[in-house]
Amino acid sequence: MGQSSDNKLKIFNDPVYGFINIPDGSVFDIIETPFFQRLRHIRQLGMSHLVYPGALHTRFHHAMGAMYLMGQAIEILRFKGYEISEDDALAVTQAILLHDIGHGPFSHALEHSLVKGVTHEELSGLFMQRLHQTMPHSLENAIRIFKGTHPCKPLHQLVSSQLDMDRLDYLNRDSFFTGVSEGVISWDRIIKMLNISDDTLVIDAKGIYSIEKFIIARRLMYWQVYLHKTVVAAESMLTNILRRARQLAMAGETLPASAALSRFLYHDYRLHNFLNDASLLEDFSLLDDYDIYAAIKSWVVHEDKLLAYLCRSLVHRKLFRVHMQNEAFDHNQLSHIKSRAKEVFGFISDSELDYLVIEGKSSNSAYDPGASGIMILSRDGRLNDIATASDQLNINVLSSPVEKFVLCYPKELT
Repeated sequence: MGQSSDNKLKIFNDPVYGFINIPDGSVFDIIETPFFQRLRHIRQLGMSHLVYPGALHTRFHHAMGAMYLMGQAIEILRFKGYEISEDDALAVTQAILLHDIGHGPFSHALEHSLVKGVTHEELSGLFMQRLHQTMPHSLENAIRIFKGTHPCKPLHQLVSSQLDMDRLDYLNRDSFFTGVSEGVISWDRIIKMLNISDDTLVIDAKGIYSIEKFIIARRLMYWQVYLHKTVVAAESMLTNILRRARQLAMAGETLPASAALSRFLYHDYRLHNFLNDASLLEDFSLLDDYDIYAAIKSWVVHEDKLLAYLCRSLVHRKLFRVHMQNEAFDHNQLSHIKSRAKEVFGFISDSELDYLVIEGKSSNSAYDPGASGIMILSRDGRLNDIATASDQLNINVLSSPVEKFVLCYPKELT
């Protein structure tokens, strides 16, 4: 890759892969920035640690792991004769390292709570653009790969697709830290089976069974970890705490919080605000899990009884009861629970019932066949989607989204 200072070629000891080398001085400089160091304070799995106590790994861990896998993928593709220039290898490494830098506190759990209608991918793009402007190293190629505008399509697919280094790492890492063995995948074999055909990232036919297991593992991890009913309850409570806090802030109430958090509580920012005000991204970069949790602990004694109750329940892990089922909940059942809520919690109004009786949906699609599907390269050179190439199980069944209706409410109502 590019020119590097020897004192920047550090080695990290990762619990999943072992020793990870920093491949270039520019990569080390990115890791050293406050924007990237912030990822050390953002949990990868939101509130999952309330169910799986070991799930305390961070976005920093994940970014470093994905970078390691990218290095392995580049090495394999070059070995198979695909030309990847030093500049492109560095750029795709930078892109995967920064792909999640736009995540806010508690990752996906609060994605749309602090900033409405702005995804973490859009914020990642803004962070990358800011680093490109302020660092001595150009990130232009990395940004093009991240956004999919680089002429080499497979490089973008290594960063963002249904078989990218992001997914390979988070399934492997999340399984490791939660102890859920169903998520274990053959990441090393999958990477060794990577190939490129028709300007598309594909899998050699010999790797088809590893891909089948990858898709099954993803489905199982969603229901056992990411959409575990207790995790859904905790993250619903967390979301409603921020929603109530913002409602009170907009009404002029005083809420103890860090300066950065206060800015996002008392204003409703959209993407155009970030584009027009450089200080907004700087303040967002100061937010992490600690800001949110410190605020929640202080709001436990807030005079607003609803906010205080929600915060107290989350801090003491008095989580809401949760039901998940395939069909919508009966209207009479919902009416009964809401009536009970008004009896037990005399301080809430009809308009505030949805803070305690939370309705929602959870959806899990392990694989989405189509133009961006996982393509299997047969020995005669033909490409087939895994959904049709698989002969051991019906991947089409796993391709159909499974949607469940969710109902959460305080256990005092039962």
